[in-house]
Amino acid sequence: MAKDMAIENGLSADAKFDTRALQQLDSAHYLHPFTDHAALRARGARVIVRADGIYLWDSDGQRILDGMSGLWCVNAGYGRASIVEAAARQMATLPFYNSFFNTTNVPALQLAARLAELAPPGFEHVFFTSSGSEANDTALRMVWRYWQIMDQPQRRIVISRRNAYHGSTVAGASLGGMAAMHVQGSMPIPDIHHIEQPNFADHGRGMSEAQFGLLAADWLEQAILDLGPDRVAAFIGEPVQGAGGVIIPPRTYWPQIQRICDKYGILLVADEVICGFGQLGSWFGCEQFGMRPDLISFAKGVTSGYMPLGGVLVAGRVAHALVEQGGDFNHGFTYSGHPVACAAALENLRILADEGLVERVAQETGPHLKTAFASLAAHPLVGHAESIGMAAALNLVRRKGAALHDGEPFARALGVGMLCRQHMFDNGVIMRAVGDRMIVAPPLVMTCAQIDEMVERIRICLDLTLEDVAGRGWLF
Repeated sequence: MAKDMAIENGLSADAKFDTRALQQLDSAHYLHPFTDHAALRARGARVIVRADGIYLWDSDGQRILDGMSGLWCVNAGYGRASIVEAAARQMATLPFYNSFFNTTNVPALQLAARLAELAPPGFEHVFFTSSGSEANDTALRMVWRYWQIMDQPQRRIVISRRNAYHGSTVAGASLGGMAAMHVQGSMPIPDIHHIEQPNFADHGRGMSEAQFGLLAADWLEQAILDLGPDRVAAFIGEPVQGAGGVIIPPRTYWPQIQRICDKYGILLVADEVICGFGQLGSWFGCEQFGMRPDLISFAKGVTSGYMPLGGVLVAGRVAHALVEQGGDFNHGFTYSGHPVACAAALENLRILADEGLVERVAQETGPHLKTAFASLAAHPLVGHAESIGMAAALNLVRRKGAALHDGEPFARALGVGMLCRQHMFDNGVIMRAVGDRMIVAPPLVMTCAQIDEMVERIRICLDLTLEDVAGRGWLF
């Protein structure tokens, strides 16, 4: 009875919800991503039932400011009726057909053309997937196929970075540099190699940011020389590492990476799953950093999360090889170019363009977030704060240091970041914890007044966290 009632209640946004019954149903049947299910069962899941603009409501009626835009994706904000209507119209006309057997559909080809318009110069072709993980799997397949076509099949090694996130499929998790994922899956798979990330806070002590950027880029050249230049196929990286904690590289980093890729003729893959579609204040993050990638993987913001969709933009030499020289590319998915997802994406991209949201992030809300977030650096728990576009991060520290990036960290086992995150949730704001690094990436529709509201809520929660850790004796 409780099960039937919970399902029935879940159909109406205005219904009165039995939160406990829904939590029991969740514990009985639903396996969540990246979750300790025993701990979740003891605590009970938070049940989100409604959303509008930048706000969510849970089953207990609490309004929550979504500082993470769902999961880096709801760029146009919640409650966009026109995206819902575009998807509904397409469902009524052609809910699905595949892109195998020499067929296409109108939304898919229109979206491919629109993405070619928005992408950096040279990107004229798109391969569609359903997620960012699938997009990075596809990019890997394209890299390997390219070098086969070029009669250099020994070029198999793809270099990535520690703490990078490129998805959770076997290939995506292997490309990523998350040790916790690798240990559970006998990863990485062969021919994936990792170098250190360009995290100035962790590795740049005693250097200027410019000096450190060059040093971190040179780690790539050293790896190429160690592995053998004739065996390295590509380097993959997020312009800004998102799930790794909003790691913003020094401005000298990517131009030097590009020079090294050009020097050894290797492909450059920009993972724009998080950075794309306005998050950093440009349509694609690579445009801000002196990158000229051969492949761009994307997902998330392309539909603002309203429908699952991802893909790979393919430029120049790779596109020519795959299209003109390679014959069959034996790779694809049932839902590649799904017409409903593509229809939703087209409407979402129209909104982003017509409302000037990308430009607004660059010129107004991004700079405002930077200033507002910087003010948090004065808090006793904050080592430093930084931002780019509509993504920002701060480090929680046990004791502040004199220099910008200095500070004594908490012991990781204490889980201070997760403690802080719980205070955030309990007080109506979502801020993600990556270890003891707290991050936000709010919807691009957020106003300057709403940024101030978010930052003030964060400040209150930092005070509560400080009181909590002091009471536990963790400060001294």
